[in-house]
Amino acid sequence: MNNKDVIIIGGGAAGFFTAINIAQQNPHLKVVILERGKEGLAKVKVSGGGRCNVTHAEFIPSELVLNYPRGEKELLGPFHQFMTGDTINWFEKRGVVLKIEDDGRMFPESNTSQTIIDCFLNEANKYHVEILYSHSLKTMHQSDNLWHLETTHGVFKTHRVVIATGSNPKIWKLLEDLGHTIVQPVPSLFTFNIKDERINDIPGVVSSNVEVHVVDSNLYSEGPLLITHWGMSAPAILKLSAFGALELAKKNYKFHIEINFIKKSFEDCLDLLKQKKQELAKKSIYKSAQFELPKRLWQKLVLASKIEMESRWGDLNKFQLESLAAQLTKAIFDVEGKSTFKEEFVTAGGVDLKEVNFKTFESKLFKNLYFAGEVLNIDAVTGGFNFQNAWTSGYIVAKSI
Repeated sequence: MNNKDVIIIGGGAAGFFTAINIAQQNPHLKVVILERGKEGLAKVKVSGGGRCNVTHAEFIPSELVLNYPRGEKELLGPFHQFMTGDTINWFEKRGVVLKIEDDGRMFPESNTSQTIIDCFLNEANKYHVEILYSHSLKTMHQSDNLWHLETTHGVFKTHRVVIATGSNPKIWKLLEDLGHTIVQPVPSLFTFNIKDERINDIPGVVSSNVEVHVVDSNLYSEGPLLITHWGMSAPAILKLSAFGALELAKKNYKFHIEINFIKKSFEDCLDLLKQKKQELAKKSIYKSAQFELPKRLWQKLVLASKIEMESRWGDLNKFQLESLAAQLTKAIFDVEGKSTFKEEFVTAGGVDLKEVNFKTFESKLFKNLYFAGEVLNIDAVTGGFNFQNAWTSGYIVAKSI
């Protein structure tokens, strides 16, 4: 029989961070990570294109929480205890310097996720955290103040259990069998599949600041838009997918979006186009992109407005001007499905937040059962926020033990 003081289920970002902090603060405790895979930290390795987007340079808790479609209210208190600045200090103390990129995302200066993995493995070793790979949890129950954990390699007994398994349906089922409520998972970060002549053959084109809203709903976002081989991506779309995770799942991922490519009203745009008609009368409209739009996107929108490639600004009639203004400010696109990122797959869903005490991240139903990371019904938009939830929850669990 293996008796331990604390067992962490899951050797990912949240699991390692929790284990290291517990072991450092409580050197007398036997701390063990049980990981089902042959190695841990798989998501850390591939995140941010292999560079590991550790956190995001947002230093105000009330602003930081706005990036969490689920968890916004619950994370406000925890972020006052441990957030971005603390994360930066934690890694710097261990020799890992983070840098801020233009969009606010933070990465190790080394530009490789291996730096973070090495840091975690070294710290775990330094504080005598035992890591047992290929250990899958099969059953769990509590009796006589001890948790009994049956794994593929025997039974473990422990006083405290931390569940840090991310979006793992088997573990959710075990927790549900214990009596916890599990909010059913749906994809949260995904790109939109769109077939449309206006974006055909121009993958890689970025429109740097657009407004997107889902027709017949309150879902709205703004930011950069990337045209891909299969449709649209980048923050403007990913934010919508996160905040609309439940609503868009109900629509079976078939809906209409309206895009304002220039963030101006139809009327203001029309007035500006009329001015251009005077100023640029003899110039080719197809070749003179306006509103800082990428040339290839401008050309597609011009053709969609029933304007010939050879037309000059001076030739445009009232209908064509209005049609172009509509394409620029209220273009409708049909979304017919989604594509998810295999490596950076994020789900909405998990342990119901009403059943967790956010001062300690302990279960309200079971003493000495804790949660860290995405096993909870918490998820964030892209940009380092999901990792920040892992660090914050892991740190607070460690403090509570």
